[in-house]
Amino acid sequence: MLNARGRVLIVEDAPALAETYAEYLKTENCSVDILGTGKQALAAVTVLPPDVLVLDVNLPDMNGIDLLREIRSRSLPIEVVIVTGQASVRLAVESMKEGALDFLTKPFSADRLRVTVRNALERRKLESQVAAIQEETGRDRFCGFIGQSMAMQSIYRIVQNAAASKATVFVTGESGTGKELCADALHKLSRRREKPFVAINCAAIPRDLLESEVFGHAKGAFTGATADRAGAALQANGGTLFLDEICEMDLGLQAKMLRFLQTGTVQRVGEDKPRVADVRIVCATNRDPQSEVAAGRFREDLFYRLNVIPVDLPPLRERDHDVLLIARHFLRQFAVEDAKKFTGFSPAVEAALLAYAWPGNVRELQNTVRNIVVLNEGTTVEFDMLPRAFQLGVGGAAAAAARPIAMPAAESTTILEPLDTVVRRTIERAIAQCDGNIPKAAAALQVSPSTIYRRIQAWQAEQA
Repeated sequence: MLNARGRVLIVEDAPALAETYAEYLKTENCSVDILGTGKQALAAVTVLPPDVLVLDVNLPDMNGIDLLREIRSRSLPIEVVIVTGQASVRLAVESMKEGALDFLTKPFSADRLRVTVRNALERRKLESQVAAIQEETGRDRFCGFIGQSMAMQSIYRIVQNAAASKATVFVTGESGTGKELCADALHKLSRRREKPFVAINCAAIPRDLLESEVFGHAKGAFTGATADRAGAALQANGGTLFLDEICEMDLGLQAKMLRFLQTGTVQRVGEDKPRVADVRIVCATNRDPQSEVAAGRFREDLFYRLNVIPVDLPPLRERDHDVLLIARHFLRQFAVEDAKKFTGFSPAVEAALLAYAWPGNVRELQNTVRNIVVLNEGTTVEFDMLPRAFQLGVGGAAAAAARPIAMPAAESTTILEPLDTVVRRTIERAIAQCDGNIPKAAAALQVSPSTIYRRIQAWQAEQA
């Protein structure tokens, strides 16, 4: 990404001319460096490419056009302005052909150089911004996640920005949306990546043992404590502690967790001496934490202490065509594992996958594809290979996708209605006929589910 203040490198073997050019550019928003040979310039731009290179053709050790070719062969992000004392059309054409932005013939005015460098800096800035946007919006994979939808692009940006911080992250989302994968990504992108990542599922451990699992215990602290135990917080020292399903933690332990967050120290069960634990906390739940706070099951002060950076993972039904990207990934993976020949899905199966609501999210999709691969043979997954329960659940939607939803005959061909009214009535009828299942209705209407969701949000905003 281009810095706010651009960097210009002048490569000119005549010191007086180089200093003159630098003086011309003093009024511009850029820093200027000067080098006198092609080899020096090539070494410098390879280590730290400037934004703009003002390059003389006749250098003592090499031709400037050859240096330009080398820069382009290495795909260095530099705008090059060629400078020469020979007003040659052939040389100008050759320079442009090799990728130079502009061509200046000596002598030239200060204003001519300023305008040229200003334009080159602006072009580099725009190219840098476009590249950044393309990188952010074009990713279909990120730290184990698979998905190209706008909902997931937003998640990728949050995780990437939050990873460098020590701030606690509170991940919410339905079961199977990838909460532990999100925590793992935060750890792997952080400065703590070389230290331990320790995960505790608060719902999978009996409540009377959870404190010991998190904070550890001393030998003899309770029946069965036959040896000292460090606990997850001390095991993760210097790294990341992931507390999954944290809303399952009882209120007493929540108070101790709050103290841990405030002091950075833990006290093992059966021990008076506090111990320092430098950990980054990431927690997650498939519940609505604010509803848990309102119901008195989760401490409000702990919630606000944890909810510094909230990450709400979208369910699969709100991720448009990500379901197909993920399904194809699992199909390739399981086909290799089980030595099967599957390479893709039939159009009917893809329509069914898109129409299904996926209440179990990515985990359910993973299990569905594995079931198909294990129990069937072939190169293309056909509709009758889908699990029986799945066929019964989406058969109506799959069939609906192949035929229009039946609508009542028009009451009168002479009555005209606003298009928005007709669209709204059509969508509402489709949703009603699909028993409120918006992805099924979207498949029947041959639109993306997100299109219907946006329409509904707009109607609700109009009524507010």
